[in-house]
Amino acid sequence: MGRKSANFRWYNWMMCLSFIIYHLLFSIACSHAPENPTMVGQLPAIYPDYVGVTIPAEIAPLNFNSTEADVDCIDVVVRGSKGGELHANGDGAYFDIDDWHQLTQQNKGGELTFTVCILNDGQWKQYKDFVVSVSPYSLDEWGLTYRRIAPGYEAFSKMGLYQRSLSTFDEYPIIENTQVPGMCVNCHSAHQTDPQKFVFHVRGDHGATMFQIDGQREWLKAKNDLLGGSMVYPYWHPNGEYCAFSTNQTRQGFHVVPDERIEVFDLSSDVFVYHPTTHEILTDSLLQTKDWSENSPVFSPDGKTLYYMTCLQQDYPTHYKDEKYNLCKISFDPETGAFGNEVDTVFNAVAMGKSLTWPRPSYDGRYLLFTLMDYGYFSVWHEESQQWMLDLQTGEARELTEINSPKADSYHNWNLNSHWIVFTSRRDDGYYTRLYLASIDDKGRFSKPFLLPQRHPKEYYDESIYSFNTPDFTKQKVDFDAHQAGLEISSDKRIETKVK
Repeated sequence: MGRKSANFRWYNWMMCLSFIIYHLLFSIACSHAPENPTMVGQLPAIYPDYVGVTIPAEIAPLNFNSTEADVDCIDVVVRGSKGGELHANGDGAYFDIDDWHQLTQQNKGGELTFTVCILNDGQWKQYKDFVVSVSPYSLDEWGLTYRRIAPGYEAFSKMGLYQRSLSTFDEYPIIENTQVPGMCVNCHSAHQTDPQKFVFHVRGDHGATMFQIDGQREWLKAKNDLLGGSMVYPYWHPNGEYCAFSTNQTRQGFHVVPDERIEVFDLSSDVFVYHPTTHEILTDSLLQTKDWSENSPVFSPDGKTLYYMTCLQQDYPTHYKDEKYNLCKISFDPETGAFGNEVDTVFNAVAMGKSLTWPRPSYDGRYLLFTLMDYGYFSVWHEESQQWMLDLQTGEARELTEINSPKADSYHNWNLNSHWIVFTSRRDDGYYTRLYLASIDDKGRFSKPFLLPQRHPKEYYDESIYSFNTPDFTKQKVDFDAHQAGLEISSDKRIETKVK
């Protein structure tokens, strides 16, 4: 034991010494500015790809790494079109947060020009400059909320709901499944990005739907027997007095072909509206039909329309590829809680041989984002899924070719001023869903999306074993007592809901 202990200490000492020597040599190599660089007539190969993107002035620094092999040093100078300059030098382009924000605020509505030099085998190379635009549109949000989970949904492993400051790299857990063993948390939503009204669903032995309104929590019984399922896919009414849900009997199927992994389908699903003050569930026969599956409801910004997707019920799992959804709407009276007497089809995806999922209207009432895919509605598992947008004023819909990729582009949400979106995509490696942001101008054109910045992006994304999903903007940090919430979940004290 003594010899093993001595060998272990010797090994640790040698590893530490190697680490110190490596970084000492690296710092020496990077201790001076590029001298007589060879000009290279191409753009630098960097990760993430920030070439030509548009960013909000409030975003965290666009730190990046070179993807070239055997890089000894990277030197980057950033110059603003309206003034100001930044310099980064080391094994990656890592910028000081305060200096970065001073530069971006100074150049709001302008451009940042990046000059990248790379030292390789004692020779500096200077690449073509690239430009990043700083949008005139403010972000007006503190950060993002999202779920992180391993990309195979067969088992929960460690997962939870998290929040991330968009102006820094700081991430905070809202609640993790380590609070209650076997618990899964999903389907979170805030009232128009304001977490003063916040809801999420808990699956597992201690299932519940959690409402936190102005700091007060309530845990609803996960299922109502009259509905036949749980309260999932929530969306708040603009006045904050209602929350729309669907109730789904969800099943999973597993493919045996390499390009397809998991299929999610519903044996049945219906749409309803919940009134938190009275604990009443508002239903309507038009939203709970026998032969159709209604799903994923969202309110219009004026609160007078409920959009949702609907699909002719199939014999699952045999005919799972025939599960195709259209976008429909029904009127809603927020004064009385009454629904209209007819349903209109807003977008006929089935006529295109496609299926529509995740409708999300912009908060200014101009557009509605959705995802289009071959069949089903769990777009994260469909490589062909793409972002589309419906102009609610003209009725015209188009594929968002400027932000789509060959891999799965799926779930999305708007920020409150309707000039920014966040969405999930597997374009990075085809396996992990990651978060991308893009801006939209006054003519409905999107900028090139950019990957959510990280302090050390290559290291972070290479080592992460989690996928991001169901992202949304949040105007302030979510105030949530996870420890106390874990005790409340385990207590199984639940409030019964009433079907009106």
